[in-house]
Amino acid sequence: MISKSSKIYVAGHRGMVGSAIVRKLKKEGCHNLIFKTSKELDLRNQSLVDKFIAKEKPDLIIDAAARVGGILANNTYQFNFLMDNMLIQNNLINAAISNGVKKFIFFGSSCIYPRNANQPINEDQLLTSPLEKTNQWYAIAKISGVKLIESIRNEFNYDYVSLMPTNLYGPNDNYDLKNSHVLPALIRKFHEAKLNNEDVILWGTGKPLREFLHVDDLADATMFFVQNKSESHLYNIGSGEELSISELAILIQKIVNHKGNILYDNNYPDGTPRKLLDSKRINDLGWRPKINLSEGIKNTYYDLLKKESLLRKE
Repeated sequence: MISKSSKIYVAGHRGMVGSAIVRKLKKEGCHNLIFKTSKELDLRNQSLVDKFIAKEKPDLIIDAAARVGGILANNTYQFNFLMDNMLIQNNLINAAISNGVKKFIFFGSSCIYPRNANQPINEDQLLTSPLEKTNQWYAIAKISGVKLIESIRNEFNYDYVSLMPTNLYGPNDNYDLKNSHVLPALIRKFHEAKLNNEDVILWGTGKPLREFLHVDDLADATMFFVQNKSESHLYNIGSGEELSISELAILIQKIVNHKGNILYDNNYPDGTPRKLLDSKRINDLGWRPKINLSEGIKNTYYDLLKKESLLRKE
């Protein structure tokens, strides 16, 4: 049983997801936390990971470490997205099993589900039809992690669980226009367009529908599984609400106070047409998200402004 004094290793603690989880753990009184930066511990190196877990002997491992990015990054760095993510998760899971770590929380993404899955997408639709081609490399890596978690539950009866969040955003996000996901990229685009008094040009048609979840809500869901034994190997974590990319753009434009036009370049792909998760499995356990999209975007925009202010001071 995990208690406030239990030793918890959070892999990827400096990323958006990992840092949100660390904030939540500390808020709940969990202070026996261990971390390593990527420079201190290369999670792609099996020997180093084995030695670290054998030495530290954590009671729980939370795997928030991953190579992530948007459509362009996924399509450009196909080998790295597949190989790096498999190495990171496989090394951590194998080291956990080898050292008797009986509780493990693994994160994937809603992109593990088929491109044309029935909406909303429930957990049983995994591997029922082809993936979206633009992010299949990342998805295949994460699917292998999900199946590893499932196999461990079946064979060892350990409390290992995979959490599949929808599109995430929030503080400590990546705002790089080439490698970030859609929401932080839009915030950055509209902010820079406001500063330069320019129009905003977006990829695709603006028609795809997307669901978004604030990373602090994901951290809250994670805490639920830290404190409780999971009944299933796989849970979707979503907000249950969706909007089109064009509706999202208008909302962000208003929050950023950009006064120009929004234009669309349909020479670029839209990606999956719709991707709404069915989160009934976790909702039935009593968990619900708390942060609405408008307030969450304001919070994220403030994070970008704060980062820019620090850079100017440097």
